This record gives sequence, C-alpha cells and structure tokens, in this order.
Amino acid sequence: MPNAFDAANPPFDRLTSQEVETLRAALDIAYFRPDETVIAQNAAANALFVIIKGTIEERDGDDLLALLGPKDSFDSRALVHGRSGHAFVAREETLCYVAPKNVTLGLIQSNPRFAAFFYREISRKLDELTRDEEERRYGSLMRARVAELFLHPAAFIDAGDSIEAAGHLMREIDSNALFVRDGERIGIITGMNLSKAVVLRRQPIETPVRAFTHFDVVTLRPDDFVSSALVLMTKRNKRRVAVHDGERYVGILEDIDLLGFLAGSAQVVAGRIDRASGKDDLVIAARETAAQVRTLRRQGVRVEVIGEVISDLNGRLFSRLFEMVAPAEIRTSGCLIVMGSEGRGEQTVRTDQDNGLILAGPVDQAALDAFRSDFSGALAEFGFPPCPGNVMVSNPVWSKPLSGYLEDFRRWVALPDDNAHMNVAIFYDARAVAGDAQLLATAKATLIELIRGEQAYLAHFARAVDAFATPIGLFNNLVTSEGKGDALDLKKGGIFPIVHGIRSLAIEHGLLETATDRRIARLRDIGVLQPDLARELSQTLRFLLTLRLDGQLAASGGSSGTLVRPSLLSSMERDLLRDAFQVVKQFRGIIRHHFNLGMF
Repeated sequence: MPNAFDAANPPFDRLTSQEVETLRAALDIAYFRPDETVIAQNAAANALFVIIKGTIEERDGDDLLALLGPKDSFDSRALVHGRSGHAFVAREETLCYVAPKNVTLGLIQSNPRFAAFFYREISRKLDELTRDEEERRYGSLMRARVAELFLHPAAFIDAGDSIEAAGHLMREIDSNALFVRDGERIGIITGMNLSKAVVLRRQPIETPVRAFTHFDVVTLRPDDFVSSALVLMTKRNKRRVAVHDGERYVGILEDIDLLGFLAGSAQVVAGRIDRASGKDDLVIAARETAAQVRTLRRQGVRVEVIGEVISDLNGRLFSRLFEMVAPAEIRTSGCLIVMGSEGRGEQTVRTDQDNGLILAGPVDQAALDAFRSDFSGALAEFGFPPCPGNVMVSNPVWSKPLSGYLEDFRRWVALPDDNAHMNVAIFYDARAVAGDAQLLATAKATLIELIRGEQAYLAHFARAVDAFATPIGLFNNLVTSEGKGDALDLKKGGIFPIVHGIRSLAIEHGLLETATDRRIARLRDIGVLQPDLARELSQTLRFLLTLRLDGQLAASGGSSGTLVRPSLLSSMERDLLRDAFQVVKQFRGIIRHHFNLGMF
C-alpha cells in the first residue's frame, strides 16, 4: 500500500478519511520510460495517474500544450468523458501513482466535491476552489449572513409621537434607532436626529417626530451576505440599514456592528471622505482606501466585491476633490469621469490615473488650466501616479467641452487606427463620479450610435483580442517579456481578451453597462452569449482577477502583480489556470468568428 501518497494534495483533500483509505488500498505505482506514451490521444483511460517524480508532456498532435510535474494528475477527462482529447507522454523517467478507473469513478459518484474537479466546466471547479479557500482561510466569516450579525430591535413609533416619547423608548430598548410609521410610509429616526432637533433647532420635546424622520429607508434581507451589506452601506452612504424578511421588519443593522464583524472600515473611510475639510484629510482617506484592499481580501471578500467597494471609495474621493478644487463654473457645467478598470469598477490595487472632464461648453481658460493642474497634482499626492498614456484631466485632450469629444468620436470612427480604437475602448468604459452625469450619457449615446452597424469598424476594434497570445502550456520554460522565467502574464494572456471581447460585443449591441461581469450578464440575457459560456467567462475572469490581486498584494511596491509563476501555485490552481486559458482560447475563437477576423 503506498502510504506515502499525499491525500492533502487537491483534489484528494476532498475525500473523507474512509475514502482516502479505500483509494490507498487500490493504488499501484507505475514506471514510464522517456518518450513512452501513457495515454494515447483519443484513447480511453483505465486509470487516473498522479505524478510522483518526473515530467509528463500533454500533447495535441505535434503541439506541446503543457508540462505536468509532481503532484499533477491526468487524465480526469478521459475517465469522465470516455476518451482523452490529448496524448500524455513521459518526457523523462517518470513514476506515477495509478488509481484504477472503477475505484476513481466510485469516489466521483459518492463524493460531489471530489467529482467537481473532474468535470470540464471550469465554473464547477472554481465554485469548489472558492468554497475550499473560504473554509481554509476565513472560517465562517464570509459564509455569514446578515441574520448572524447583531441587529437592533425593530421597535416602532407613530410619526405623530413626540420627541420625548421617542427618547424614552430608545432608552427602554437600549437602541439608538426606531422605525417610524406615517400612514403607508416607514422611516427611521435616530438619537442624533432627536438631539439635533432639540439642541440645534430649539424644538420643544412635544414636537412630533415626523419632521425629523428619514423615509429613504434602505433594506436588506436576513439571508443576504455580509459583503452585500458592506457594499450597500458604502454606496448609499448609510450608517444603518433596515432588515426585512419579506413580510416584516426584523431589525436595524448599524455600520459599527458590521465593521466590528468584518474588522474592516470601508464605511468609516467613506464617512471620512464625505467629512473632509481639506486635501490633507483626503490624503489620509486615500491611504486608508488603499489599505482596505488587503483587509477585505484577508477577510475573504470576493474580488468583484472588493473592486466595487474600492471603486466606490475612489469615486467618492475624486468627487470630494472635485468639489474642493473646481471653480463653480466647472462644478456646475462639467462632468468628472473615470475610465479604464476604474470606470468598469474592476480596480483593486491602485495603479495610475485614468480620468477626464466633459464640459457643457467653453469656460474661462485660466480657471480650466488651474483646475487641470490642481486636480491631477492632488491625485498624484494621494498616491495615484500619472497615466503613462496621459489619459487624465491635466491633458486638454481629455478635459474639454462635449462638442470637442463628439468631434473626436467622428474622427476615431471615420479614420480608425490602433490609437483611435484604444480611445474608444477607454471612453466606452467611462463612469461619471461628479458633476452633470447627463453629459457623459449624451456622449456615450453618440459614440454608440456612430459605431452600431459599422461591421468593418467593429471587426477592426475587436481584433485587439489577438494582440497577445494565450499562454497555455509550456509552463516550466516560458520566458516573459520581462525575462522572469517561469511566469505568465495574466492580464495580457487572459484578463484583457475577456474584457475586450466582451466590450466589443457590448458596444455592438449598444449596452450601457460598464462592469465586465454585468456586460456578460446582459449579453447572456439578450441571447448573444450562451448561458454556459457566460457562466464560464464570469468564473474565469473572477479567478484570473483573484490570482492577479493576490500577486499584487504579495509584490513589492511598483509591481503590476500580473505575472504569476505556476510552480508556486497549488496543483488545483495550476489545473484551473490551464482550464481558464482554454476558456479564453475558446472565447477568442468565438470573437474571431463573430466579427470575421479571418479577413485580416
């Protein structure tokens, strides 16, 4: 019995103790000579192999797809789907554990978590990896629901009740907030509202609470995730939200209780930004925003939620700075926009500035020049380095009247080149963060109208998906442009093709969503993407963004974090990375066919 078999190696760590013993009892060890075929292409497999020592080549005809090393397993697909799509050949003397087919299939049938590893769909594997990671690193934290947090009681008063009565009830139930009924309306009043009414507004304590109640109540359900509560509070700038189970209000969740649970402070940072009285306060808030990424990741918040929280905090920061440094003429007739990953809400670790200004019409040139310098300079002080492509407010090309942008759009579409295509992609991802958002809406509507139906233009625009090769296989000897040896560029090889391919389909269909995952969902809903493909694209993008974020957090200052070394990943992560790049490769093929890129 091979007792040295490592049952902690994924996916075998999903087996129960009894199942591990069953597997160990059935294992054998096989030796393969250099160039010996272990599984022939398109042949059935009679076992699952786990490499002990040596290297196995995964081949598609004469093409080398991947090199498998110790602890890697193959070929799960041949067991589940009946035959192997690739050949597996020993590159050197190789030892493997051999798990008989009948034993492996028995474990697959009896253990759903173990089985998920063996299915082709990357989404099922990623779901399992996510659950395993959360259990391993974060315990019960991110499995928590709102119902598990401390909720203040759902106590009610009538809108006609007095300030005094409300104060007494708050003291009786030891809570700082009450629900207020006013006919069909439900609102919330707090102890601070009562204090301000009496102290600042000199209201008698007999005054009804109606005038001091907030009726714009934001609600969550008890089974909503804690991360959803964090995002909602941050985006809506609420210190408390009501919890409603679909039939009745069951309590009030306050930010201090949520933040105490998460051991983070995103909502506190949002409040600091809103209360900032000068740029020095914003410098502190910017530093705290950057720190939130590591805190949220440590707490197990998913990468897309981190992106949404950080995007919202940065948006607040830019908006507050805009209020501070923009003269009244620009504040009232301008729209501040963010672009790139910031615009899509996919920014996590801070990179460079990607912003612009749309003006309703001409403004005083001296005031505009001063604003350009002050705004971009302040962001640099906050830790946002200048954009290498100069896509920023300080560049007059990206801070001008709407009419100037519309002229640019017509030129970009009529005389397309790589730079014009890049500018269209940048602007299409734009999001308004301050000022008159209608200016951006008008600009985007015009841009979309110019492009829709222009198939030749769309094809030229979409072909950027082929700008970089998909780095599948050859993991052990891949040399990147930075000469880093065994490394892959996640952004060039995986993230960009998905983002740009989806962007190309989205602009073709005139979609207004900016986030890639929301564009995928809309393209699925209107029938452009098949549901299975949409799910796998979303899961693949999430996985690649998570790997990139972990790389960014681990990297020294100034590193992009987009390079990942497969040798440093777990066996499960390496398998998923191969699957992820296969999804990217498939999607690029779909984009090439859809836009007829073969004509270039």
